[in-house]
This record gives sequence, structure tokens and C-alpha cells, in this order.
Amino acid sequence: MNTKWNDEQPIYRQLRDRVVAMILEHAVAEGDALPSVRTVAAEYKINHLTVLKAYQELSDEGLVENRRGVGLFVTPGARDRLMRAERKRFLQEEWPRIRARMHRLGLSPEELLREKVAASAARTRRR
Repeated sequence: MNTKWNDEQPIYRQLRDRVVAMILEHAVAEGDALPSVRTVAAEYKINHLTVLKAYQELSDEGLVENRRGVGLFVTPGARDRLMRAERKRFLQEEWPRIRARMHRLGLSPEELLREKVAASAARTRRR
């Protein structure tokens, strides 16, 4: 995980988002244990209550479960639930802004796809 924090949102939220990204990217699999609160707090030099709050959010969302005396584990189906939620959020929040910017710039989806295909072809030729 990245050790840099930004000032735009609370650290616990950034930590929560990093764990979510790790689940989405298969860096942490369903059934895997998360590092302990103390380990994360020491490694990133943050207060253990900050880590606890991030982990509590993940637990409240049903993405991790606390196994008493053992630790926190990623729940079965967590990645699928996250994918659905992230896709919905993208389509409702991010895509309208992207579409509006494309419109302002006079870009069509077809032009973007052509650029993507051209960039992929150029990378393939360099190999």
C-alpha cells in the first residue's frame, strides 16, 4: 500500500479505499486475513484508532469479518459486491462528468476507441 496520504479526505477513509482497491485488484483474495490493526498503524505511522475506524467501515459494509481471537478476513463475495457497487458509482457519478467533458472537447466515443486501438498497436510493435 502507498504510504502517502492526501489532505482531501480523512486518513481512515483513504485506508479503507486502499483495502478496497487491493480486493478489486486481487492483491487480497476472499478468505485472506488483513494485517492487524497494530501492524498497519506501526507500518504507516498512524494512530491505531484510525486503522480501527477504516476496518470498522469495511466490516459494516460486509467486506470483512472479524473472527474473534484470529483477526479480520475478507468475506466470500466481497469482490463481486465491490465490483457491482463501483460500476454503479462510476456510471452514476463519474461517467456523466466524463461524457460532459468529451462533449465540450468534441470527442466521440469512436474517436476514443480509435486512439485506444492505435496506442495498443504501437505498444505491440515496440515489443
